[in-house]
Amino acid sequence: MPAKKKSVPTPPLAPKKAAAARKTPAKKAAKPRVPAPAPEEKAPLYQPVGIDLAQLSATYAYSKKATDIVILDVREFSMVTDFYVICSGNSLPQLRAIRKEVADKLWLDHDVRANRLDGQPESGWVVVDFFDVVVHIFGPEKRETFALEDLWSDAPRIPFHPQPHP
Repeated sequence: MPAKKKSVPTPPLAPKKAAAARKTPAKKAAKPRVPAPAPEEKAPLYQPVGIDLAQLSATYAYSKKATDIVILDVREFSMVTDFYVICSGNSLPQLRAIRKEVADKLWLDHDVRANRLDGQPESGWVVVDFFDVVVHIFGPEKRETFALEDLWSDAPRIPFHPQPHP
């Protein structure tokens, strides 16, 4: 049977040390708080919808030299979207530039993100979908082939008057 260990009593603390151990440390004087600088107030972004979004999309396309810009109001004919913006570009780089300008500017300047970017410039038809507005960017041959203006000929045309880039 193993031998029991004897507990060794710890010697009591010296009176000075015991008194010091019981004392709580003195609190440091609090520094006066300096208020944090107020964050810069940003004006709320204007989030266009409906006809305003269609007009802005057309304006951004125009800023990249899109041609034959047409805005169609299809609210009474389509459950998918409210407006079509149809425009043309003359080359593959121009189709890319128009798509990028419309999607990027609406996202960066107005916090409106494209739901979907579809099609490749190489195919001659690119679509930028913003739910309320669908932007169709065609090469010249594809625009004649699909003739969306003829397909939606009953839809009222919204006048687009090019304005300087916003």
